[in-house]
Amino acid sequence: MIVSLSFLLSISSVAAQGSIADYAPTLNVPCPQTSNGVLVRTFTPQNQALNPQEGSYVAARESKVIPNAWSDWVGNGSAVGYDFSLFNASLPKLGIALGGEGYRTAQFGAGVFSALDARNNTAKSLGTGGLLQVASYLAGSSGGSWLTASLSLNDWPSPSTLVYGDGASLSGWMLDLDLVAPSSLNMGDANNQEYWGSILASVEAKANASIDTSITDLWGRAVSYHFLNQTTRSNFYTNNTGHGAGQLWSQIPLLPSYTNQSMPFPIITADSLPSGSNSTSVASLDSIVYEFTPLEFGSWDPNLSAMVPMAYSGTHLMNGLVPSTSACVMGFDQAAFMMGSSASFFNGPNGNFTGFNNQNGDVTGMQFLYEQLSSKVQSRSFNVANWPNAFQGVNPATFQDSSSQWLSLVDGGSNSEQIPLGTLFTKARTLDVIVAVDASSDDPNRWPNGTTLLTTSQRISSLLSSSHQAFPPIPLSAQGFVAAGVNQRPTFFGCNPTQTPPEYPLIIYIPNSPPLDGSPPASNTGDLQFSYSRIQTAVLINQAFQNTLGGFTPNTTSPDPNWGKCLQCAALDRARLGLTPAPTRSDFCVQCFSQYCYDPSNPPSASELPGRNYVYSDPDPSGLDKVEEFLSRDKGAIIGGAVAVAILIGGGIAFIFWWRKRRERKNRYSRVDELRDDDEPWKYYDSFEMHRLSLF
Repeated sequence: MIVSLSFLLSISSVAAQGSIADYAPTLNVPCPQTSNGVLVRTFTPQNQALNPQEGSYVAARESKVIPNAWSDWVGNGSAVGYDFSLFNASLPKLGIALGGEGYRTAQFGAGVFSALDARNNTAKSLGTGGLLQVASYLAGSSGGSWLTASLSLNDWPSPSTLVYGDGASLSGWMLDLDLVAPSSLNMGDANNQEYWGSILASVEAKANASIDTSITDLWGRAVSYHFLNQTTRSNFYTNNTGHGAGQLWSQIPLLPSYTNQSMPFPIITADSLPSGSNSTSVASLDSIVYEFTPLEFGSWDPNLSAMVPMAYSGTHLMNGLVPSTSACVMGFDQAAFMMGSSASFFNGPNGNFTGFNNQNGDVTGMQFLYEQLSSKVQSRSFNVANWPNAFQGVNPATFQDSSSQWLSLVDGGSNSEQIPLGTLFTKARTLDVIVAVDASSDDPNRWPNGTTLLTTSQRISSLLSSSHQAFPPIPLSAQGFVAAGVNQRPTFFGCNPTQTPPEYPLIIYIPNSPPLDGSPPASNTGDLQFSYSRIQTAVLINQAFQNTLGGFTPNTTSPDPNWGKCLQCAALDRARLGLTPAPTRSDFCVQCFSQYCYDPSNPPSASELPGRNYVYSDPDPSGLDKVEEFLSRDKGAIIGGAVAVAILIGGGIAFIFWWRKRRERKNRYSRVDELRDDDEPWKYYDSFEMHRLSLF
């Protein structure tokens, strides 16, 4: 069955909810007036400056919001041995970076952020909740960009409300509906066809505006169904809304949480390949890393050092100039395309769907979408994110694409720098503390091994020393990370700088790691798993939440009851160093730093972390969510009562065995219902779903 794109494009939509055709940019828009007619802002590593609006936003947040957030988090400081009033003039500037692949990273990040959120009563009582509120920046890459965009475009709700919905304006993430083939494995399934047809129609609308499209556009539009607003279970397969089409990254400043400085300043990053190279390899370290803020698109890398207004980022420019004052493009900065660009890992032959799970229909679905798009439109490349080059003619001696009309952007982890730390190490942002949340999949069991930190350290020391802050001392190799065990528990890097001001920020590293108590892990899922039952999501997020609440106690399987206060020690330490003379570190914080700091002269050992279970264990092996959905949706199509009875009996037997197995393992799994009432992730489910989850 071939979808009629023209038919779908003709469908009218409710104006307030937008149309799938709103994904198309608007051409020939009057360009903004500048003093010299140049839209591109250039600088050197030596004279870096923030966009004035970014500087104003961060300054307003740091003066109006963050001081109270610090007081709410650490109180008067006495619990960690300080007089907090001494730090009012030197509060540290803090940023958070989240990186890793796909759904795993978005869910892991949601669990971590919930444990750092003052709006979560459990986290607040244990001392970790509050760090999220004192952050000035939030950067996401690849799957981390999906959470960053979802939080930002949905007006900064709590992570649990974002994921599970609020029963009103937020429907929650519908990750049980497969990203590629949400309805069934059947290519001819009517719902799949509606979904694919709507996505293709959006992308064709963009192509009809003479903007080159690719698989990245299809990918971003699919992601938007699951992470932006306008989509619910009842309208998922309809065109009653735009399903995120028309939601622009540059419109974030219009949201209430931005106008009142409630949210950290959001940033998404992506890597690049030299335009026209047709390379299918990973991006090299010297390839430009781009960032997308609500205000600008560009790079701090010395080889480019240029930014263009985000609202006009779809405009072809030469030497920063437009061909005419009425030749600008707006609406290119679709939030869907930002998320797609940051997670565009298709830079291989015919989209490179190797590794996709065809048991869920992902391979055939992606091939269908790819073939449909490539047969309908022409494009310079179907395998990368195609960006009109706003920097053509800029820095021809050093910029790899100075002579190109197009930029080729790819997944933000393509150069092995999974966490977008570089954008926060930029000197102009003057960050003191950076929280690195690592959901990378580096070893055979899909746990991080420090590769992303090693890559950023190497990139900064070899290429970015003039434009970025230095990187603190870390183990010298992935083997060193594993041997020290710092890939399995929170670690502070850069605890003892030797210069004033410190020569590098302090890094608080929070890796995805097995449960402290030896429970079977559920957060080390595959990069290409694009469907999670609601049970799988709840258990994954809960494990990330519990680990972030717990810290670690050396040589035990127990959480650290002082971890929340130790986290406060780390976040506050640069405030201490900002005073003259700097007061000594408190006795309590000295103990914390002894436990959590990485000392290259006396590294810790992985032997301090006994009893961990590293092999993934599926918390929903029987897939009861999918059985329930199938029976409720397709019961009319089941032929004959005997077939229905057989299915029900089989399902009942499977449930009995599953439940007995769960009972046997109940002491080994972290219980989802151990969260307090205000944290219960299932409170918006229907009664049957609530009953099922309460069994944990």
